[in-house]
Amino acid sequence: MAQGSGDGFDRRSLLRGAAAGSGALALPALACAAPAQARSGRPSASWGVQVGDVTTSSGLVWVRSDRPARMVVQTAATESFRGARTWHGPVVGAGTDFTGVTSLHGLPSGEQIHYRVLLADPDDPRRGGEPVTGTFRTAPERRAERIRFHWSGDLAGQGWGINPDRGGYRIYEDMRRRDPDFFLCSGDNIYADNPITERVTLPDGRIWRNVTTEEKAKVAETLGEFRGAFRYNLLDDNLRRFNAQVPTITQWDDHEVHNNWYPGQLLDDDRYTVKDADVLSARSLRAFSEYFPIRTLRADRGGRVYRVVRHGPLLDVFVLDMRRYRNANSPGRQTDDRQGILGAEQLRWLKRELSRSRAVWKVIASDMPLGLVVPDGKTDFEAVAQGDPGAPLGRELQLAELLRHIKHERVTGTVWLTTDVHYTSAQHYAPERAAFKDFEPFWEFVSGPLNAGGFQSLKLDGTFGPEQPFIKAPDRPNTSPAESPQNFGEIDIDGGSGELTVRLRQEGGEVLFSKVLQPGRVGQ
Repeated sequence: MAQGSGDGFDRRSLLRGAAAGSGALALPALACAAPAQARSGRPSASWGVQVGDVTTSSGLVWVRSDRPARMVVQTAATESFRGARTWHGPVVGAGTDFTGVTSLHGLPSGEQIHYRVLLADPDDPRRGGEPVTGTFRTAPERRAERIRFHWSGDLAGQGWGINPDRGGYRIYEDMRRRDPDFFLCSGDNIYADNPITERVTLPDGRIWRNVTTEEKAKVAETLGEFRGAFRYNLLDDNLRRFNAQVPTITQWDDHEVHNNWYPGQLLDDDRYTVKDADVLSARSLRAFSEYFPIRTLRADRGGRVYRVVRHGPLLDVFVLDMRRYRNANSPGRQTDDRQGILGAEQLRWLKRELSRSRAVWKVIASDMPLGLVVPDGKTDFEAVAQGDPGAPLGRELQLAELLRHIKHERVTGTVWLTTDVHYTSAQHYAPERAAFKDFEPFWEFVSGPLNAGGFQSLKLDGTFGPEQPFIKAPDRPNTSPAESPQNFGEIDIDGGSGELTVRLRQEGGEVLFSKVLQPGRVGQ
């Protein structure tokens, strides 16, 4: 993986620094910080820091204050901050739930960047709070350097929240210790439709205890409740420590709003007074944009989740949004479906950007799987596949168009990564096994959940010829993280050979499955 050069960077000091930068943010400290800061009148950044959408020369730094404050960021080559560069950020206030993002640019490529965020009284810069520190690596400009990243999703789902008896979201510590260049979160960052209670009784009689908050005691409907759901996860020590060391690329999926939602839907759910999914999704997207540093969600960048994050000559990450532009869930038997799961505009964008990409590998970050049959009730389907192994129908038509484009435009090195289904598996798609044959073979890898219920495996749809060499899933629905190990995926790209190695790991780091892919092949 990429390392710093020429700046005295030491891996052990990085790990110490990341821990020190967030180690004072334990749950008891969060509980008592506000009164102390209220007495002193100085802003506090107890929710930690995070960095998003890092490229070879840029990144976005995020923070949350406990009151109105001016955000200032300093960056340097070492944790001593000698010769630091200063970046003046926004004044954060109630309009963004006291969150703010500062854009960094002109950074050196392939280097370890140390940063600290200072919050000061907007009317008196001398009244500043304690700085909060973090670090990240910019993407390499030279192919000779390696890249490592992780991906997963599904956090605080099915009522399984932060359990202090288990050490909280401890999978984040497993990932942090492997020191990835970034983390791709494939969606379901919150479960807005899943309240979190203090206690849950497990099948064997053990008690699962949750950290609870007022906002997470019910389903999220108001903007304040959505903000509280995103804020809930930041109560976890492991996640804040992870955020201080590992930058993120974040996308969303259904549970940011409601299970299996689609535009125009009216919810049939007695827990809700607000039934309009469009109203709920707008509130959630606003909170989502406040709690994650995502460049394209800025008003001057189109306010969208889908984007490409370029990580040097070895890798481009194409982040999809299969939620906001989809048509209604249905039996999926249409013979003409131009909207599909991506919408026409996003599909045009994806085809164009894949053709333009010169990266060795094009990772397509999909918030839903392609060939797994994900039901929505008795007759409708939630993802792309609908169980008919014949010629493409419904949303499959859009996927067929994209795969045809990849083949005929000779786009090399595409790999699909997803989460969503709460287990881990590997699928290989090949035209010789498929009903639709006008495409080149490719791989899709599934990993998750991070901290949510585990679920049984789903059926495969034969339209695109999937074969499943690996799967690990529970044998019953909603197994707790105490019963079913949680999962994350790991990608290593070798700068010399260009080989891409996929490892499907479970909590604790054990490798469940690995696959080495060769560069330069159309499709893969």
